[in-house]
Amino acid sequence: MKLFRSPKTSLGHLDAEAAAGLVVASADLALVLDEAGSIRDVGFGSNELAHDLSVADGWVGRPWIDTVSRDSRSKVEALLGVAQSDAPRWRHVNHVALEGASLPILCSVAPLGRAGRRVVFGRDLRPLSQLQQRLVEVQQSMERDYSRLRQAETRYRLLFQMSVDPLLVLDAESLRVLEANPPAQKLFMRSVRRLPGRPLPEAFAPEDRPTLQTLLATLRSAGRADELRVRLADDGPEVIVSASTFRQEGGLLLLVRLEIADATQNAESLPDSRARLLKVLDGVPDAFVVTDADGGIISANSAFLDMVQLTAEDQLRGAPLDRWLGRQSVEFEVLVATLRSRGAVRLYGSTLRGELGSLTDVEISGVSVLHAGQQCFGFSIRDVGPRVRPPTRTGNGATRSVEQLTELIGRVPLKDLVREATDAIERLCIEAALDLTGDNRASAAEMLGLSRQSLYVKLRRYGLGDLGAEDGGED
Repeated sequence: MKLFRSPKTSLGHLDAEAAAGLVVASADLALVLDEAGSIRDVGFGSNELAHDLSVADGWVGRPWIDTVSRDSRSKVEALLGVAQSDAPRWRHVNHVALEGASLPILCSVAPLGRAGRRVVFGRDLRPLSQLQQRLVEVQQSMERDYSRLRQAETRYRLLFQMSVDPLLVLDAESLRVLEANPPAQKLFMRSVRRLPGRPLPEAFAPEDRPTLQTLLATLRSAGRADELRVRLADDGPEVIVSASTFRQEGGLLLLVRLEIADATQNAESLPDSRARLLKVLDGVPDAFVVTDADGGIISANSAFLDMVQLTAEDQLRGAPLDRWLGRQSVEFEVLVATLRSRGAVRLYGSTLRGELGSLTDVEISGVSVLHAGQQCFGFSIRDVGPRVRPPTRTGNGATRSVEQLTELIGRVPLKDLVREATDAIERLCIEAALDLTGDNRASAAEMLGLSRQSLYVKLRRYGLGDLGAEDGGED
């Protein structure tokens, strides 16, 4: 401990009030002790600590060691036993507050005059403890984040390694292979001995390399690219290449997926359960058709060939399905639009037309799926035959039925019967169009050859649907 060189000159003659102010200003808690270590006075430099240690008003006259917790008594004894000539030591002491709570105080003891009195300087450690607690919470939060990242990486590794499709991860700039899963390594075993670290185009036939490089360059710049059919080097099989981009550690990487283009190899690689499912699907009595996103037929089973009166699947492959399905082309457009928006359709009533002029009432269920990144539709078509249709809707302006019109013969003039029959037929047609289009009035108007406003007039006339004031007007 080193004191001022000339304290009497620099500090002057300080009185007791000035000395007390200096002591309190230099600490959050100040205790004046006598020779026996009993507290003679208490001062606070922190209002917050004074509020929390309001019990300190009863400390005067008590030994300092009785105001601390049990685990801190040895520290108080050590502080009181320090010689006056020794350098001050700081110890962490827990003082007892109200209701048994303890407050951490960093304390040091210094001599005060010649009467054997000493002063205890205390610094409140709670802000430091709160800071340490926040640091621990942040560290625990970081550990949880790191744990989630490690778990996500483990799941990625597992999916990457267990995938049955050949998958590659490339550096977007150099096109070098960074990672390859076991199916990819097996596929390229003949063309490239050590796949990771090698540029991917080297694994393909020389005539296909420029096309592959163009595909990857387009993917790198635009973020997407079409599939490409290329052949592996050394007379390897033909494969379909599809790829996507993702970022990692600030760099751009490419995820490349390969699929063997040979249909016979794909069929041989199908599990036995899948092969049986395809065989059963081809023999079921209900028709089943698969189309592309534009409605062109990709494949159909034997029941569909029978319904449309054709003998071979080649006769319909690539043809639009609406050539045979629906009373009008707008029906198929409504069906496809519903599949694209909802993903599935159930029990859609329609008609299937045969090549030789037959008409079959059918119910259609459809689903939209993605295969190799391309959308396609599957339709299950069932012949409902003479099945009774559900009754049509009735409204406020209901027209007479056929039985009621028959009963009026001989009672009313013919022209009135004709008008009533015309209204009944018109109403039934409008109801059927609304049923077929799922209450889509724009499509129903197109199906009936009417303008939308004309359809709204007739809907209002027959009391069909819920029409607001803004829905159409008189023509």
